[in-house]
Amino acid sequence: MSETKTPIIEIRDLSFAYPTDDGEAPKNALTNVNLSIEEGSFVSILGHNGSGKSTLAKMMSLILMPDSGSVWIDGKNMSAEDITEEDVLDARRKVGMVFQNPDNQIVATVVEEDVAFGPENLGLPSAEIRRRVDEALEMVGMTKYARHAPHNLSGGQKQRVAIAGIIAMRRRCIIFDESTAMLDPAGRREVMDTIERLNREENITVLHITHYMNEAVRADRVVVMDSGRILLDGTPSEVFSQPETLWNVRLDVPQTTELLYHMKKSGYNVRLDIFDPDECAEEIAAAIRSDRDAD
Repeated sequence: MSETKTPIIEIRDLSFAYPTDDGEAPKNALTNVNLSIEEGSFVSILGHNGSGKSTLAKMMSLILMPDSGSVWIDGKNMSAEDITEEDVLDARRKVGMVFQNPDNQIVATVVEEDVAFGPENLGLPSAEIRRRVDEALEMVGMTKYARHAPHNLSGGQKQRVAIAGIIAMRRRCIIFDESTAMLDPAGRREVMDTIERLNREENITVLHITHYMNEAVRADRVVVMDSGRILLDGTPSEVFSQPETLWNVRLDVPQTTELLYHMKKSGYNVRLDIFDPDECAEEIAAAIRSDRDAD
């Protein structure tokens, strides 16, 4: 019998509401959310603005604490009454977050000094800090920029420096909160390639919150949120095979999915779970040939 692994993050019956300044009732951001994140997985979280996805990210990184329910990090209930400050610090050493704007996360005037900032705060020996910085920069492909000033880098390069800072802290799970939103297409590709490599080669658990469907399909699992609840949860094929459900909550679907959906509505026998443009073209060509042969 295979051994059941403890999830790196588990959310149980979690609810949270933001207080208001005008005396009105607090605004619910999350309502009875349950979610389990297996170590080593790559999960994309989708949702329209106000769906609760960023609030959920802040819960999982312990920036916010729930009104009810619980957040478990590596098997420990971080919402328990007997939890200590050291327990919280230990959990935060396991789960890190990369934010939307890398300028808000970069604190030094030299790239390698910025990456070293976290390990230095842990009080690590200089030799260990040096090793971690070098390894982290190599992982994100930024070694040759170690002595550069961050403000001279492109958006994608800055974001990779921010990711290196998280890696140097030896995080087992990294949450990317719309970390590609402010980047141009080239920068988004750089960051997504880095994210995917960290997951596949380093077994770092990745939670990627994004508005871009072509990024979401690269994950093993897609979670869709709407109005503070989980609406869909499954593989990219399972989730994006339901385009009408996604459109109803103001989300897009991959372009290949939309094209194949309209082909299917027109009577062609095509699959909806194809995301590669070349495979999509082959599927359409095969469907048209089959339709002609039937005539």
